Amino acid sequence: MLQTIEVEIDARGHIHPVEPLPKLPAGRALLTLLNSSLNESALLAEPALADDWLNPEEDEAWAHLQPDKS
Repeated sequence: MLQTIEVEIDARGHIHPVEPLPKLPAGRALLTLLNSSLNESALLAEPALADDWLNPEEDEAWAHLQPDKS
């Protein structure tokens, strides 16, 4: 089974899980590095974009793409 965990990497390059984990089995894993400034920008933009996304006019404009909701 695949499992994804969130980790932080300190200045010395040590990896620390964000949440406590049970003991992981020995084996191999992949680590994906995220550009923190990109994620931060997306998170900061979300409330402003939500103002546009979450209004009746937007729902009406895109209703043709959701036939079961028209």
